[in-house]
Amino acid sequence: MRTALVVACVTAVVVAASASAKSSTPTKGPAKGKGDPTVVATGTGAVRGAISGGIRAFRGIPYAAPPVGDLRWRPPRPHARWAGVRNATQFGSSCPQTLGPFGVPSTDEDCLFLNVYTPAGATAGSRLPVMFWIHGGSLITGEGTDYDPTALVKHGVVVVTINYRLGLLGFLAHPALSAESATHDSGDYGLMDQQFALGWVKRNIAHFGGNPGGVTIVGESAGGLSVRSMLVSPAAKGLFQRAIAESGSYAEIVPTLAQSEATGEALAANMGCADQTAACLRALPVSTLLANETALTQLPNISTVLPEQYATAFGTGAFNRVPVLYGTNRDEWMLFVDLLNSALGNPVTPANYQAQVAATLQLSSAAAAAPVVAAYPLSAYPTPFNALGAVGTDAIFACNARLDVRSISQYVPTYQYEFNDPSPPMFFLLPPVPYPLGAYHASELQYLFPTSASTLDAAQRQLAGAMQGYWTNFAKRGNPNGAGLPSWPAYTSATDEAQSLVEPAPAPESTFAAEHNCAFWSGTGG
Repeated sequence: MRTALVVACVTAVVVAASASAKSSTPTKGPAKGKGDPTVVATGTGAVRGAISGGIRAFRGIPYAAPPVGDLRWRPPRPHARWAGVRNATQFGSSCPQTLGPFGVPSTDEDCLFLNVYTPAGATAGSRLPVMFWIHGGSLITGEGTDYDPTALVKHGVVVVTINYRLGLLGFLAHPALSAESATHDSGDYGLMDQQFALGWVKRNIAHFGGNPGGVTIVGESAGGLSVRSMLVSPAAKGLFQRAIAESGSYAEIVPTLAQSEATGEALAANMGCADQTAACLRALPVSTLLANETALTQLPNISTVLPEQYATAFGTGAFNRVPVLYGTNRDEWMLFVDLLNSALGNPVTPANYQAQVAATLQLSSAAAAAPVVAAYPLSAYPTPFNALGAVGTDAIFACNARLDVRSISQYVPTYQYEFNDPSPPMFFLLPPVPYPLGAYHASELQYLFPTSASTLDAAQRQLAGAMQGYWTNFAKRGNPNGAGLPSWPAYTSATDEAQSLVEPAPAPESTFAAEHNCAFWSGTGG
């Protein structure tokens, strides 16, 4: 049974809990000496970063003009040049979002900043591989400042993290906006921001020691969905050479332009723009836009930026053909069981299990969920919460990922993984629950972006080291394998293997499809 699901996929690991401060304005006066490694020239002016702990960091660099006033809901534009040397030691503002556990609240539309991290000794001639990180958060929350890439940078790569427009400011489609567009469509401004930032990297990253011809896009959750979008987008062709998508398979179908424009018209009316004009929409305060973001997740829409549904593009080979590393977590949906059931006082019980399945899969009625309940009987799981978690994981993440991997691997080298640590630490600020969460959604991030506050045990730290090696090896040469790491075979439909990322030693697994009931989800029942 295959369902087109639009689901709540909220996540951004919060490793920097303090609010971000906008970068200082350029300082006047000369830079330090010509050989100062903390000062780097860019196409819009010089920036001064800082070196600490063997890492050179440049924070809060604007990569586009502030999308404010008449630039709201328009493609990103180049930033104006500045004189002197701009202070790049503080993060820029987060893009507008509400208070929540997965991002820093903000109402500042001047938010298109990126951060560059390099080994301390990198120079303009180093040509190190570049990892371009796209944060998660359902396309409604999150920021690039949440991720400390020190562990990855120490493997000899440059890491760039970005902000991009979120929610209605990043993805509103409306007929009035389409009418004024050169491409006669609207929405997907957040995806345009990501591509514009990739263009900045292509033009400028060599000055920081990176290789503009060796860029790997990496993202998790909504960031993983964004990576899939970049693979499908003709406008992103040539901006990256490899792609890593983590837990981004939760939406196989995105709305058409017409569907999104209709949603935009309804939202405009609710926000007081009965005249349905672009001028009225641009005059709305940010607080009004945030108050009307009622959905738990935002999706892009079909447009010039994203011209095809993912499955269509991957199945026909109509995508940017670069090596791909693609995967999911063993128990993705358990985080959402926690957030949408336990935290909201809506527990899963034997009596309401079938209705909860129907709600999770957005089925028309509880009766329509009967085939799913038969395939996922409560007797097979330790609690009703875990039964619902298995349904959501398999239908929304795992089997969609396998479908994509089977298609993509026909055209490019492809490596599939499943993060399988059965008991990763809980790093979200959520109360403990009396059922196992397993390898929940986003739990792998603390293995790739560990901090001094990380609570991984010795075996988990060993797994983290292997994952960091796999990810950075892939960024270096399009293949995760390397010295000292367990072998990871490329995916083929014949072997149908995913690399199980489990301590103490990752290894290929051939049971992924069976364990996630993918034969059931590829059928037509329910």
